[in-house]
Order: sequence, then C-alpha cells, then structure tokens
Amino acid sequence: MNSNHESLSSFIWRTRYRDADAFPAERSVADTLERVARGVAAIEKEPAAWSDRFASILRGFRFLPAGRILAGAGLARQTTLFNCFVAGTIEDSIAGIFEALKEGAITMQQGGGIGYDFSTLRPRGGRARATGMIASGPVSFMRVWDAMCATVMSTGARRGAMMGTLRCDHPDILEFVDAKRDPESLRHFNISVLVTDAFMQAVRDDASWPLVFPQEDDDATGGIGRLERAWSGSSKPVPCRVWKVIGARELWRRLCANAQACAEPGLLYIDRINAENNLGYAETLSATNPCAEEPLPPYGACCLGSINLAAFVTDAFTGSARLDRSAVAHTARLAVRFLDDVIEIARFPLYRQRIEAHRSRRIGLGLTGLADALAMLGLRYDSDAGRDVAVEVLHTIRDAAYGASIELAEERGPFEAYRAPEYRGRPFIGRLPPEIQSGLRRHGIRNSHLLAIAPAGTISLLAHNVSSGIEPIFRCEAHRRVLDSEGAYDFFNVTDYAYRCWRELEGRSAPLPPALVDQSQISPRDHLLMQAALQPLIDGSISKTVSLPSDAPAGAAQEIFETAYRLHLKGCTVFREEARPGVLTESEHPSCERDAHCCDAERESD
Repeated sequence: MNSNHESLSSFIWRTRYRDADAFPAERSVADTLERVARGVAAIEKEPAAWSDRFASILRGFRFLPAGRILAGAGLARQTTLFNCFVAGTIEDSIAGIFEALKEGAITMQQGGGIGYDFSTLRPRGGRARATGMIASGPVSFMRVWDAMCATVMSTGARRGAMMGTLRCDHPDILEFVDAKRDPESLRHFNISVLVTDAFMQAVRDDASWPLVFPQEDDDATGGIGRLERAWSGSSKPVPCRVWKVIGARELWRRLCANAQACAEPGLLYIDRINAENNLGYAETLSATNPCAEEPLPPYGACCLGSINLAAFVTDAFTGSARLDRSAVAHTARLAVRFLDDVIEIARFPLYRQRIEAHRSRRIGLGLTGLADALAMLGLRYDSDAGRDVAVEVLHTIRDAAYGASIELAEERGPFEAYRAPEYRGRPFIGRLPPEIQSGLRRHGIRNSHLLAIAPAGTISLLAHNVSSGIEPIFRCEAHRRVLDSEGAYDFFNVTDYAYRCWRELEGRSAPLPPALVDQSQISPRDHLLMQAALQPLIDGSISKTVSLPSDAPAGAAQEIFETAYRLHLKGCTVFREEARPGVLTESEHPSCERDAHCCDAERESD
C-alpha cells in the first residue's frame, strides 16, 4: 500500500495533473483548477470574468474536464488538450501504413489516445500485382502499432491507448477476433468488430456470410466471386472480391465466445452509428476513440468533460434527498462554452486533426457519479425509478447543452460543416424539443455533437472515487493499483464516495441502505437497460461495460450482444473479472465497477 498514507485523490492530482514546473508551485488541486480556468478563459473577450465562471463549476468537482485538459490547459509546453482521436484512413501500401504509424506516434507522444480502422488493409495472403509482395494482413501490422505504443509510452503514469477495428466481412476477421486470446498480445489495443445490419440478419437467418475485400487495379488475387459493399474509406459501395464464404453463426459464436473468455472483442453496430450521426450528410464513420464513446471520422478529434452528478445531491441518504437539476443545467451551459474554448486554445499533434476539429467543433459533455448519486437519493441502480431519474437528468443536460451551443452560434457562428437543412433532418436532431428546434432554425449551432459518456475513470478517482461514468458502484471498499510518475505501481485502499458519505452519517457499524448496491448485485440485463435508457439522449456514444459473473454460463455474452442490438445500442462490451485478474481486489467490505474494457493498458479516456 502507499507508504505515505496519501489519499488516492491526492496521488492522482500529484502524478497526473499538477504542473510541477509552475511558479509559484501548484500546492493543491484548487491551484490546478484555477490554472485550468484561466488557461481556457484566455481567449474570451473578458477573460477574468469567464475565468471566475469556469472556476465556479470546477470547484467541488462539479464539472470534471478530461485529463488532457486538466494536465495541459494554461501550460506553455507542447501537449494536446484532446483525449480522443481517430487516425486518417490507412492507405494499403507500405508507405501509407508507416505514415499512419508515424502520425499515431506523434499523437500519442503528446498525450492523445487514438483509434484505427484496419479494414482498408488487404488480407493475409493477398498479392499486389505492382510488387508481387504477399500481404501479411491487418493483425500483423497491429502488432507493429502495439510495439510502437509500448515504446513511446514506456515511462510515466499515463499508458498508451488505442482502439483497433475491423469490418465483420473482412477476410481476416477470424484472425482478428482471436487476436487477444493470448493475454500478452496487443496489450495496448482495445479491439472491436464493426458489425453491420446485414451480418446480424445473416446470423438470424443462419445464412452464409461472404468475406470480401475491395478490388483494386494492382490486386492479383483471384477470389471466388464479385459483389458490391460499402467499405471503410469510401462513402459509396465499391466492387469487392469474395475471398471465402463462412457461416454467419460460425463467426458470431466465435466472436461471442472470445468476448466472454477474454473481454475482447467489443462490438460496434456501425450502421446504427452512421444512421444516427449528426454529420451523416458529410462523413462516414468506421472507428472510435479507445474507449468507444466517440465515433469519429478520419483525423477526427473530440474534447471531453463530465458533470459529476454526486456533487449535486443535497440531503443525501435522507427522506429529503434531491438532485439539483437547475444547478446541473447551469453547469452544463458553462461546460459547453468551456469545451468550445478548449478547441480554440488547443494545440494539435497533426495539422489535419486541427482542420477536422474546427470543421465540426465536436465536444463530448457527459456525466459521471451516476450510481453514487442514485444511491444517495435512495434509488437502486437497477430499478425503474433509478433509470427514470437518470433519463430526467440527462434530458436536462442535453437540452442545456444544445441551448448553450445555439447561443454560441448566435455569438460566434455555427461550425464550418453546418448545412441547415441536412443537419436539422438528422434523426437525433429531430428528437430535440420544439424550443431547441426553433433556436436551430434562427441561429444554427456551434458544435456538431455535444454529448458523449466516457468511462471517466481517473477523473472520478480525482473526485474522491465517485462511481465512474454510468457504471454501477464497483465495490464499497477495494484495493487498487495505480501507476506513479516513474512507471511503477503504487497500491491504495479505496472507498466509494457514496459509501464513505453513508459511513460519515451513520457510523461504521450501521447496515448499508438497500439502495447502496454494487456491480455484483446488478444483472447483465440491467446494465444494458441503463445504457439503452440513456443512448437516445446522447448524440455520440456511451462507454459502458456489461459485467458478467464468474460462473456465467456459456453463451451469456452472445445473449448480451443480441439483446444490445435489439435495444438499439451503438456498441457493447462484456467483461468477467477472471478474464483479466488482478486489476482490482475486494477487501473485507464488498460492495461497489469500472470500465473493464479499457483495463488492459490501464487506459485513461480521461
């Protein structure tokens, strides 16, 4: 355990976010938050006034900017303020592959996590007519990326984070699905399969499933047929060669079995992601950031922040407990302006990332501390009443965020890719309330996307270990290992925020209230129901992990993935702790989850 008895919150601040070179020195997290507020407000016409306003929502951890903002805003040194990036389309050539590798290394060096779609790389065994060379396939090149990440991020408290995706109809999909059966393989990657509606229909019909790759002029591979498919890197269907035909259910079962055994791969329902994209008229998506809350176009970037719902509960654990939704709305409005200002002050590792960020001005305002807030209100996470409150507060955040962005458009102008008829015709926009629709017609909107729910793992630890994102409470008390600034591990006893509040009110011996439940008491279906309740209110996506019990029967992951698809989720990940043991251990008082899909590399979406 930490030999100095330092709190984990203090440790996180000192090793992740404190500016050690500041003069005068940052002596507390309050100094850091003041520096962040000043740095972000610097581009405002009245910086002192806006610095005070921004500081007011940062105090008490009411609004938690993502980690890159906390670590870098107001500093002179070269660092990115964006956590989320997606690589440019990887050209299927040695020059193109290693150019993408170089760009990824530059992005990671400055602190950004990055997602890649490897579907554009020809399958193993493909021969290029121009060179006669035999391709080694996407998975082989992913190992090159993995080694790069391990090297670039080999020291310090922040580990590299990458997402690798592959289409479900790529000829190397079986190799991709199996890639993380070896626990030492691709340790710096999360991997997810891009699942299409056509594939899910083929699974239901027990139909055959052709594995294909676009036909190119220098492709000397014969194939066994031809068809047209929408493909990564193209907005229209392209001619493809059929490499082989397998049973759709064969692939589906293998995918699900691997997910249950080793928590990989996750699924991205890519047709649904594109159908719901506010910018579907101007871009096609095929990759996400490392924890999948932000589907992004090539060179896409997004800055994140989370509203800590636990900080807005008054009279916790009493009959008078309430969530101050008006204060949540006020915080959301200021947070939108804060994150839009971040786009202006941010440096970008690559010029094309800057161009893309300014084209759409995407931001990802989300929430954390949901499970703690519900427990403090006396509501079980898995109850209808708990989900109803979650939906109500997210309605509040959504409407406040969109209203604030419309006001910013009136003041500063809409985002560059805004085309009024097409944007207002998108499905998510059509679900907004009439007053928001009216504002859009008059002024447009400053940011193409405003909402995403990240894992918020490290910033939730900073905020005294509130429950992360929309996950249930992991355990009331646990042991946790955390990287220090030298790349070594420190170990801490941690207590959940709501649990600690309860003990301070009622004492150590009082029994836990019925609402203070941990993830072991939440069924997989109730994990899905919470995500499904909130997804219609989020224009990005939600990073959420469905926890499976250690004795889950064979086929449990398959049932979860099929239910997730029926519930119209954009993606799904499952996790059994036995799949990756040793990340957290339970102490003598169990009760309280984390985003396990990101655990392999101790990843921070924040």
